[in-house]
Amino acid sequence: MADPGGGRPVTVSDVQQLVRRKDEIEAQIKACYELLEGQKGVGMHEPLVDAEGFPRADIDLYQVRTARHNIICLQNDHKAVMKQVEEALHKLHAREKEKHARDEAEALAEAMSQKQNLPQAFAKVNAVTPGSPASVSGLQVDDEIVEFGSVNANNFQNLQNIATVVQHSEGRPLSVTVIRGGRRVHVGLTPKRWSGKGLLGCNIIPLQR
Repeated sequence: MADPGGGRPVTVSDVQQLVRRKDEIEAQIKACYELLEGQKGVGMHEPLVDAEGFPRADIDLYQVRTARHNIICLQNDHKAVMKQVEEALHKLHAREKEKHARDEAEALAEAMSQKQNLPQAFAKVNAVTPGSPASVSGLQVDDEIVEFGSVNANNFQNLQNIATVVQHSEGRPLSVTVIRGGRRVHVGLTPKRWSGKGLLGCNIIPLQR
């Protein structure tokens, strides 16, 4: 595995490998301590000589010294690998944050470019009565109108333009294009008599550009 401090970006697999190494070292340290425990429980600091200064005969001195030496080395390795784990996790987290920020920036740029490609709206729906022709057609509050039959941003002067189209289209489907949630949506709207007022059952206001 490349060192996390090297040129290659840190991966989750690198972190998992370091954690496995840490677990292995901990298992080896435990085994060494168990070996010391088996040697009359001498541990790391008990004297290896008797009261008269002679090497103790009741324990395997070579095994004890080796185990003690290994524990010290392994503890240093453990400290080093823990530092590597910490650094790798930090780098991984930093890269995730960077990736998230980049994704957000790309999404924003895409949304902006889509917005630039959308046709200009000239009016907005600010109320829709449930059960009305407008409601049945799927028109929604906050829909921005870019085409209402023959009316568009280029020839729209005032709401009378829409009213005229509606009166002339009673009982006939009108093609209406709106911008909803940053997307273009087509709605088939048929102006007709219903239990409420007017032929649409929605309220439209001009957009100030």
